[in-house]
Amino acid sequence: MMYTQIIKAKLDELPEDVEKEILDYIEFLLHKYGKKTEKKRFKFDWEGGLSDLKDEYTSVELQHKAMEWR
Repeated sequence: MMYTQIIKAKLDELPEDVEKEILDYIEFLLHKYGKKTEKKRFKFDWEGGLSDLKDEYTSVELQHKAMEWR
């Protein structure tokens, strides 16, 4: 991590009133790149949410209803 030392030295050269801006930018970068290392997985917590309608509609009819509801 040779950049770490360079970054720390450059931070020491900046005026204190810029620290908030630097912190905001670091948080932006963490948000932007930090999440890319995590694998996003699909959640199926909605599964079975319409099971009470299975006797009333077929799956194709539910698809058509969903289009109407949008």
